[in-house]
This record gives sequence, structure tokens and C-alpha cells, in this order.
Amino acid sequence: MQGTMLWFNVDKGHGYIRTEEDERLYVARSGFRADHEPQPRCKGRTVTFERHEDAAEAYAVDVAFVSEGDPRRARLRHARAGRS
Repeated sequence: MQGTMLWFNVDKGHGYIRTEEDERLYVARSGFRADHEPQPRCKGRTVTFERHEDAAEAYAVDVAFVSEGDPRRARLRHARAGRS
């Protein structure tokens, strides 16, 4: 599945993903792939994941960021390009 990172608190080790079906899924630090550790400022980044469910709630595992670069750096490049 694919979705968007709503937020992730690196200090607390958890956050939420919004799926393409507009469902909100919990994600823990342990739910990320080893090569895709969560970082500060990952809000709005596109992710892929597997959806799992237990008696309490639905959650995401095997989470990985889609390679689109650092969105903050992209904004900085765009802002610099507009300068004369």
C-alpha cells in the first residue's frame, strides 16, 4: 500500500500515516524497514507499507519512504532558482 506520513515523533518513537483510502494508521519506530529509519521533518513524505490489524487498532509495518528526496531541500532549491 501507499500513503502519506501525517507526523512522526522521533523522541517518542511513533506517529501516523494517512492511507490512499483516507484511513489513519498508527506506526511505531519498529514498523520501519532497517534502511528507512524515521527522521525529523518526515511529515508529508510518501511511504509504502503493509497494513496489519489487531484487537486494538490498525497499524502499519514494513514502512519505507518513497525516493523523492528531502522535501525541505527541494523547496530550498526551488526558492534559490527564482533569484536573479
